Amino acid sequence: MNLRLSSVFSVAGIFAVAFILCLFAARFAVSAIEENSRNAVRDTLDENGMVWTEVDADGLQVYLAGTAPSEATRFRALSIAGSVVESARIIDQMLVEDTAGIEPPRFSVEILRNDSGISLIGLIPASMDRDDLLFDVARRTGDQEITDLLETADYPEPETWQDALDYAVRSLDDLERAKISVDASRVEVTAMAESEQDKTTLETDLARRLPDGVRLALDISAPRPVVTPFTLRYTIEDGTGKFDVCAADTETARERILRAAGRNGLDYKAQCTLALGVPSPKWADAAELAIDALGEIGNGSITFSDADVSLVAAYGTSESVFDAVVGRLETSLPDVFALHAVLPVPETENAQAPEFVATLSPEGLVQIRGRVENERARETVDSLAKARFASDAVYTTARVAENLPRDWTVRTLTALEALAYLSNGAVTVTPDAIDVAGQTGNKEAEATITGMLAQKLGDAERYTIDVSYQEALDPIASLPTPDECEAQIAQIQVERKITFAPSETTIDDIGAAIMDDIAEVVKSCGEIRMEIGGHTDSQGREVMNEQLSQARAQTILNELRSRQVLTASISAKGYGESKPIADNDSEEGREANRRIEFRVIRPEPIKEEQTTLEAMEEEVQNKAQGEDVGASPEEPEPEAESAAE
Repeated sequence: MNLRLSSVFSVAGIFAVAFILCLFAARFAVSAIEENSRNAVRDTLDENGMVWTEVDADGLQVYLAGTAPSEATRFRALSIAGSVVESARIIDQMLVEDTAGIEPPRFSVEILRNDSGISLIGLIPASMDRDDLLFDVARRTGDQEITDLLETADYPEPETWQDALDYAVRSLDDLERAKISVDASRVEVTAMAESEQDKTTLETDLARRLPDGVRLALDISAPRPVVTPFTLRYTIEDGTGKFDVCAADTETARERILRAAGRNGLDYKAQCTLALGVPSPKWADAAELAIDALGEIGNGSITFSDADVSLVAAYGTSESVFDAVVGRLETSLPDVFALHAVLPVPETENAQAPEFVATLSPEGLVQIRGRVENERARETVDSLAKARFASDAVYTTARVAENLPRDWTVRTLTALEALAYLSNGAVTVTPDAIDVAGQTGNKEAEATITGMLAQKLGDAERYTIDVSYQEALDPIASLPTPDECEAQIAQIQVERKITFAPSETTIDDIGAAIMDDIAEVVKSCGEIRMEIGGHTDSQGREVMNEQLSQARAQTILNELRSRQVLTASISAKGYGESKPIADNDSEEGREANRRIEFRVIRPEPIKEEQTTLEAMEEEVQNKAQGEDVGASPEEPEPEAESAAE
């Protein structure tokens, strides 16, 4: 019995030992599998740049943890791990980084326009209507081909993004060849204008339409004009000199010519146009010599028409001085230039010289009197005047006379051509000279008249030009400022008030007459951003008052449109009772609060970014001021003095 029990216990012990050995073997095998799986997955993820992942294993299961930069990156980590172990064994415990904390991309568009078409390049918000943008560009540019290279990103669009982009697209109306760079706070326009005057007009128009909160950078260049003939004319009278026209081929030439004039009577800041068409690279040499020669003579004129130079002295000039100066000038001028010098002979006493006079009034009326060669010449003069001015504005009383100079008709017709460049003035033709005097709104008129006279009459012709530029006559410079426009409209409503019947949104006959006057002011102001504000008193419900004021403001906007006023930059807004200007407790106060206001929308000032140099200077100044405060007034510390220095 005891022997049998002993055998049983021996067998049980053997089984127990075997079980323990199997258990240890199984645990060792599982541990080895875990370690191998964890290391293999970890190494593979590291090799693929997934160093942010955390890998753990529990038996046959592999756990992936960590924060992925994006959902796509998380999915890629799962795919890489699945290439090492079976996908069913992978437990995903990864998180994705919060995209709200990621800085949104910079939205920007570059619009390139030239003769071959239009290209749109950049990044726009996914919420934008892309087709609407392309339609608006096509509508403003006609049949030009549009190349769409825009990308999108699903982020909220910045506050002023749409305003800036709309402004850029609207600018295509005026820009046939340009590059327009747009972001949410800035529009940069690089373009080329046909002339300096077109450049000024373009810069003015673009600046007036700029939306709030958007900065504008303009780089508009105008090509140098081609001047034919290349002309310069300088006159000295009673010791005072002036340019009728001045053209130069380089900056250096312009400076030399102006310095020469300064030595010889010029006492104001003159303009000298940089232009193409110079007949010789030694233009500045010839101009300097000729102006200095005229200064020696005293009074008269020097005229360059390409390489032909004409020096005309004033009456009373000493013949010996004239001969000496002209002799030196003839031998000094560069080879290509030819000098023609004239010393006028004094007029015979009691001789009545014939003349031809044409005057242009500020109202546009032209009167022509004096002498013409024959009937055919009179008809030609009358026809030319009616072609240059309105037919019903020309009144001709010129009479036919004999013994007139041989080129009299040519000179009278040329004088009429010169008169057409003026807003008002007169031209006088005599046997010895042509005089042009008047006012103009074109800064280039004097130079144009001088070139035209030199080309058509020749270098030796004597003529005087006294044409003054008046800003009030300039169609661009005379535009009222936005502040002046606002004040003019306000003044109209001080004298008369636009009124509405209770709860009505239509204006009466008196209001219609007021709108006629306001429309004329708005037309004269050009395209400016303006708001029509509707206001009511406090009677009635607040919501109803706001709706009523909005409808009335919209009525005024519609009235402007019906009077052919461009209203693309004008908006209507109803404020209801929220902005009273008087007490609503009295009838007079309520009447004052019921009103229509025109307000110019002014861009808010944008703080310019401080440059690194400015920041360093400010830091030094602040440091100096701080040390000065702590230093003794009697003996400033050396450090403070050094910083201030």
